[in-house]
Amino acid sequence: MSYIDALLLENIMPGTFGSNYIGALVILVLSFLAAKIVSFVFEKLVPKLVGKTKTDIDDRIVHAIHSPLYYMVLLIGALVAAKVAGISGSTEFYFERTIASILVVIISIALFRIVNIFIEFVGAGVAKKTKSKVDAHILPFIKNVTKLVVLIVALLQILTIWEKDITPLLASAGIAGFAIAFAAKDTIANIFGGVSIYFDRPFKIGDRIKLDSGELGDVYEIGIRTTRIKTLDDTVIIIPNDQMASAKIINYNLPGSRTKVKMTIGVAYGSNVALVKKTLLKVANSVDVVLEKPKPLVLFISHADFSLNFLLIMRVDDPRHAGTVKDKVNEGIDKEFRKAKIDIPFPTQTIYQKKG
Repeated sequence: MSYIDALLLENIMPGTFGSNYIGALVILVLSFLAAKIVSFVFEKLVPKLVGKTKTDIDDRIVHAIHSPLYYMVLLIGALVAAKVAGISGSTEFYFERTIASILVVIISIALFRIVNIFIEFVGAGVAKKTKSKVDAHILPFIKNVTKLVVLIVALLQILTIWEKDITPLLASAGIAGFAIAFAAKDTIANIFGGVSIYFDRPFKIGDRIKLDSGELGDVYEIGIRTTRIKTLDDTVIIIPNDQMASAKIINYNLPGSRTKVKMTIGVAYGSNVALVKKTLLKVANSVDVVLEKPKPLVLFISHADFSLNFLLIMRVDDPRHAGTVKDKVNEGIDKEFRKAKIDIPFPTQTIYQKKG
């Protein structure tokens, strides 16, 4: 039994019409009518059912498989008609395998369309949650990989239909694929790193992050191969995505953009502790970007070698304001401490000289 006979379950209509052209013609007419019915159902009835759902993914799938199903019914009818007509020899060989090859192409197109719809659906859902432009790179990449896989599978299936030995081809493709993968291992690692960042979302464009290697800045761009970070001095650092995917990252915008700013201030021994606290709170509350809730807090944390140390804790709604807050608070502290006559100590050393 040939491949096509197995596919069609030969003699599916034994004795109905016999091997004659009239029976074949009836099969062709019936297949045409069946194709029209399928077309009518997918044009008029199915859209009404799927149109009631909240998502449009089912509408798109119906549209994607409408034409392939129509032509599949026609082609299958042609194959059955050829069996009924009793064609044989080389005519049967080439006709059946040509029709079967076209069927493989049509099924592959339908499969590729459906997979693309799901890729775009998932990508759109992720894109809503991030400002990253990486989806503009990732989605085409995934679509191209899908297209390549479907194309290879379809090609192998067609070669099988035509009874070609694909073992040498598979062996050659495996060796070539290994060589290409080895030569492009860094690029592949960066691409998969970009995919990992895209789906895991450890940061997004605009987040202030700090890497374990010390780089501090705002995420400027996330690409499929690299991530760009703009440092505080407006220098752009380009980092491969495989390093970004495996690096230890501090994201100051997670779980929210509200950030705690801490400052340690030392005053001279003998200073009025209550007055120091009051003055520090006054300065903190005078800075407009410091949040009122929760209120700034001052803690007396230690008796150091040369000073009484206080910890001032404030919160801002954006980590980018941390440097501005420290600048304004330090200016205010210098001004208010002068008014309140609170001394800021500096290290001193007393030397005793023994006479004689």
